[in-house]
Amino acid sequence: MNIAATLATGSRPPRSGIAPGVRFFDAHPTPDDLRAEVLAGLAASPKRLSPKLFYDARGSRLFDAITELPEYYPTRTEIGILCDHGEEMADLLGRGRVLLELGSGSSLKIRILLAALEPEVYVPIDISRDHLRASAESLAEHFPALAIHATCADYSVPFELPIEGDREGLAAFFPGSSIGNFEPEEARALLQRVAVLVGIGGRLLVGVDLRKERAVLEAAYDDAQGVTAAFNRNLLERLNRELEADFDLDAFAHRARYDAALGRVEMHLESLREQTVTVAGQRFVFAAGETIHTENSYKYDIAGFHQLAAGAGFVPERVWTDPHRLFSVHCLRVEAC
Repeated sequence: MNIAATLATGSRPPRSGIAPGVRFFDAHPTPDDLRAEVLAGLAASPKRLSPKLFYDARGSRLFDAITELPEYYPTRTEIGILCDHGEEMADLLGRGRVLLELGSGSSLKIRILLAALEPEVYVPIDISRDHLRASAESLAEHFPALAIHATCADYSVPFELPIEGDREGLAAFFPGSSIGNFEPEEARALLQRVAVLVGIGGRLLVGVDLRKERAVLEAAYDDAQGVTAAFNRNLLERLNRELEADFDLDAFAHRARYDAALGRVEMHLESLREQTVTVAGQRFVFAAGETIHTENSYKYDIAGFHQLAAGAGFVPERVWTDPHRLFSVHCLRVEAC
């Protein structure tokens, strides 16, 4: 397969010299993109901000800390599934080829899959530039024969891969139940874009959190140590730094609740008093008790997720769960795209 250093028009060129075997492609959204998205979200009713804004360098570190909390079961449960079934997954995905990963984040899960798959090329895609670079360099040390094409991009919108040639039959990995951060129609659209990326006959290995008791879900998103609260409020700190905002972090409280009817955990930042905040020169008024909706995390049953995937052109091939059926990992094959 011809692996070329090409990106979408207008993106920055590849950077070499980071570490042997690593090339870095920077298609990170511009400050103007961030400004426009934030201002539109705060002007909406109700106010909302995208969860992708969580992942600056500090936010990525905080999320890594969340994954180690006793209340946060998804990461350790998904890792257990990968450890138990990694060889079977590799048989389905195909060894020695190109592996894409959406939202690479921490390298814990991908190391398991890389060891089983032994791909020729690994393309991690993540919006957090510093975290992505550090992860790619760490992986290069552990897998010196692996070509790593780290791509800093927002995978929630269309983007170009840094590869060219025959796209059919590629493999992709989308861990962490990040698919749950999208509204169902948005999730279907994202899956359709992934289907195009991997081509007919390509496969996607995707982690999906399962529906379960309210107490378990709400504890996972509102831990006793307050790490998730710090993660949520760090979004405001990022806006203070990057958009010259003047949020008082102590005037906003972290809230997490499970909406059983919609099958999702919602995260909010609640204004503790009436206040006015300036962001990028624009003023926004908050009533006491008003919230900024910062994240949804949809939970699925297996049949429901398979129905969603089928609408995006995927055929379910295999699903693995843990003994307590907290979490699931699905292997999907592209039938049409």
